[in-house]
Amino acid sequence: MASQQPISLPGTDILPPEHWTQLPEDLDEHDDADSALASDADSTESLTSSIIQYRTIHGRTYHTERHADYWGPVDANYQEAMDINHHVLTLLIGGKLYLAPLSGEISTAVDIGTGTGMCVTKEEMSPVTNECVGIWAIDFADQFPKASVTGTDIAPIQATWVPPNLEFQIDDSTKEWTFQEASLDYIHARWLVGAIQDWTALFKEAYKSLKPGGYLESYEPASRMESDDGTVTNSTALCQWGKIFVEGGRKLGRPFTVYEDGTQRKAMEEAGFVDIEERNFKTPVGQWPRDASDREIGAYMQLAFEQDAEGTVLVMATTLGWTRDEVGVFLAHFRKEIRSRKIHAFFRQKVVWGRKPTSS
Repeated sequence: MASQQPISLPGTDILPPEHWTQLPEDLDEHDDADSALASDADSTESLTSSIIQYRTIHGRTYHTERHADYWGPVDANYQEAMDINHHVLTLLIGGKLYLAPLSGEISTAVDIGTGTGMCVTKEEMSPVTNECVGIWAIDFADQFPKASVTGTDIAPIQATWVPPNLEFQIDDSTKEWTFQEASLDYIHARWLVGAIQDWTALFKEAYKSLKPGGYLESYEPASRMESDDGTVTNSTALCQWGKIFVEGGRKLGRPFTVYEDGTQRKAMEEAGFVDIEERNFKTPVGQWPRDASDREIGAYMQLAFEQDAEGTVLVMATTLGWTRDEVGVFLAHFRKEIRSRKIHAFFRQKVVWGRKPTSS
């Protein structure tokens, strides 16, 4: 079949699903990469039957109708991908759990959008990372055994096997928070991209809940994949991946350009935080880097995508009118590209933290 010039959707530079079905079907997914790691109520409330009445979309399990605009699934495949992504973030910041200058006197901490926590026993740890899923809050509670740590999320998928100083609450962080004013020492939030309409309102709730001198720390990724050597072009599935999220998020009213727009710092400043600092990181995708530590990060990031690229992109693509079969063809190209050492893809991530003034 002769190669055809990419045709963008009207008003965008997103390639239509037909583009991927028209490409030559040379999808040697192993390419030249080492495949060893590439196996295929409005506030806190009790767990009730209404909370766990999940929706099913194309055979995948998603949040209830109450949170139907959230893009991520809640089933086992996606939970494992989230676990691997946590491991990537930990490697990225040097094996640490946080970068804010916290003191050893932390007494109360909250992890907003804490995510999964599927370990009931230690035997149920991830076979990939040898860690418990939903581990940030668990690890933080272990590191600060005298602190009371709370993880909040909109879905009851957290662990029952946890440190005694950790509890999970079902809570929607986009609503008014129920934590007592000026009661927290530290608030942690990561990868809320696509879930928040008003970041300033979110950070104002955090500001209100923190004690004077307390810290808020936010981790968010860029929407787009890029390369330093031009190997990620507009016609690659890696490049198109981010464009699908940006356009889908625009339609849902949940922006995916938090990194690009500098939203974290702006929202912290508007909320009243001071001494704001940030760190930027490149996250390689795949096993192409020569540096051993970067290659390890890239391998695990590849594995996170391998674990559940479908669940990650499915809602965004179907929001744009794609069928599941069309998503499947696109993902075949996506997987081939992340397994190739000829494509040197990465995406950027930003960590921003700020302090509530002691005079508050």
